[in-house]
Amino acid sequence: MKKGKVILKQERFALTIERLCHQLIEDYDDFSNACLIGIQLGGVLMADRIQQRLMDILETDAIDYGKLDITFYRDDFRTRTKPLKANTTELDFLVEGKDVILIDDVLYTGRSVQAALTALNHYGRPKSVKLMTMVDRRFNRHLPILGDYTGIRIDALDDAYVKVEWEEIDGKDSILLFEEKKK
Repeated sequence: MKKGKVILKQERFALTIERLCHQLIEDYDDFSNACLIGIQLGGVLMADRIQQRLMDILETDAIDYGKLDITFYRDDFRTRTKPLKANTTELDFLVEGKDVILIDDVLYTGRSVQAALTALNHYGRPKSVKLMTMVDRRFNRHLPILGDYTGIRIDALDDAYVKVEWEEIDGKDSILLFEEKKK
């Protein structure tokens, strides 16, 4: 892949994570009735970071946190040319009556979020569900889904690609925009 344009560098990336955490604390206080759920794969990397930072700020180790696989809940899983590889769901609590913060790295068409909401139903009926994303690609939505907590909004053409890089995987935290030209 070609070299992408850096949209957000490491320092602002860290500030964005910090801001998102403080927004959650304002809304959910000590998280006694709230939980974090990361959408596999990219959302889990963000959710891991958010959960760890929240536990540091709140000086606790008791924030309910799960990882949700949506592979077979997607509306396009039967139309793929290659077999899909499912990830594990790690959700050892019910969401019944809880305030759920669903976390994904990029909100693009809204289809992943729709699949996550369907999958989440198997774990109870939440009191509320809010969506947190690192990147919101505002003008590319297929479904009427909006983020409640957003790191950065990017206006990009349909043929562009946004990549969130995580230090744990990529060696640095950043957000890149690739302008893929149509052939």
